[in-house]
Amino acid sequence: MSVKSWRIVALHTVMLFLLFFVIFPLTLSAVSQPRNLKNRNSKTSDASSAIFQVEGNVYPLGHYTVSLSIGNPPKLYDFDIDSGSDLTWVQCDAPCKGCTKPPDQLYKPKNNLVQCGEELCAGIHLSNEYQCAAPSDQCDYEVEYADQGSSLGVLVRDQITLPYTNGSVVRPRIGFGCGYHQKYFGLNSPPSTAGVLGLGRGIVSFLSQLHALGLIRDVIGHCLSVKGGGFLFFGDDLIPSSGVVWIPMFPSSLEKHYSAGPAKLLFDGKLTSIKDLELIFDSGSSYTYLNSEAYQATVDLVSNDLKRQKLERAIDDDSLPICWKGAKPFKSLGEVKSYFKPLALSFQKAKDLQFQLPPESYLIITKHGNACLGILDGTEVGLEKLNIIGDISLQDKIVIYDNENKKIGWVSANCDRLSVNREVEEGFPRRYATDSGIFSDRCPAIYGTTEK
Repeated sequence: MSVKSWRIVALHTVMLFLLFFVIFPLTLSAVSQPRNLKNRNSKTSDASSAIFQVEGNVYPLGHYTVSLSIGNPPKLYDFDIDSGSDLTWVQCDAPCKGCTKPPDQLYKPKNNLVQCGEELCAGIHLSNEYQCAAPSDQCDYEVEYADQGSSLGVLVRDQITLPYTNGSVVRPRIGFGCGYHQKYFGLNSPPSTAGVLGLGRGIVSFLSQLHALGLIRDVIGHCLSVKGGGFLFFGDDLIPSSGVVWIPMFPSSLEKHYSAGPAKLLFDGKLTSIKDLELIFDSGSSYTYLNSEAYQATVDLVSNDLKRQKLERAIDDDSLPICWKGAKPFKSLGEVKSYFKPLALSFQKAKDLQFQLPPESYLIITKHGNACLGILDGTEVGLEKLNIIGDISLQDKIVIYDNENKKIGWVSANCDRLSVNREVEEGFPRRYATDSGIFSDRCPAIYGTTEK
């Protein structure tokens, strides 16, 4: 259930220097075989966790990415990290429509197609309607996004370079999509990434496949910097030893997503009428989305409070649906923090533990120097009653998805660097895309012999 901004303005390269190591997958030496972690203690050795540098930002780019090495010899591909969907896919080196921009990041299948009769193929389809003419046929897929975008392709399996935090590396064979027909909503250009890294809870997700192979614990986390960049990690070795707030994953029909709730909304520390919110933590969403009722109530709370301030609506700024301007253009979020009150989400089944949303967690400063509300109407983009905590509200926090213990955790952090001692330091129109992870079986292209 991801909401992405596919708008491309300028690609800023943000370098993240990690103490002790920098991730260069091509330079690491291989270890022989995956290890079985099922009987290990909850705190595993360094070799059971992996970390990747993250680049990107909420505005103006609209997504955070990691680079992964695929194939033998390995080749680097940039992926939009997405905890709101399962299937990982990359641009296919085939006649295609709607391809993303980098021609040097096209993946070419080499007799490594997943067969239709395999369990992995069945795992990408949400219903039993998908039928194989023959078990040895290729496994076709289509993932459709709620903003009417989609990816159409064929499932393949290839080596992925997974660097551990101790400097060793494994190269497991992972299933992913080779997409040859992508659709992007609206007039904006598609992103300059090669594809999407699906990090959801379904069996075809990148995380689930690594865990099934015994390579890592079923835990993932990310730290997205408000300045741009950050880091993504697999396994539990990089979870801070103290300060993490944990809430249980919310049992719902959205079992493939990281859901939490029910939650109440607080404004300036006071309870509001907004309650019983089911929330999805989604790194693939640029902004935070609330259902129409909750969204309008939030807009009213913020707007009414601003009546005392010297801010006016910036109706000529279409960066986001609601923007405000001051006496002179704002240069940073620091200049507007005093005008806006903090929000918070209080989780009723977790002793009212709160997910804090200070102004910098729901506002952006546009190129025009205006402050815009980064909370959008989810009903308008097809989310109906669902609510999403997107990148804008996940910034400057280590956010952890612990599938083994079915809980979600977070703690404020400096996401510009990783502390080696594991202690924490102190851009509405439908063009803001929505990813719903819905699969169907319409897939006409044929690639030939599949791998047994």
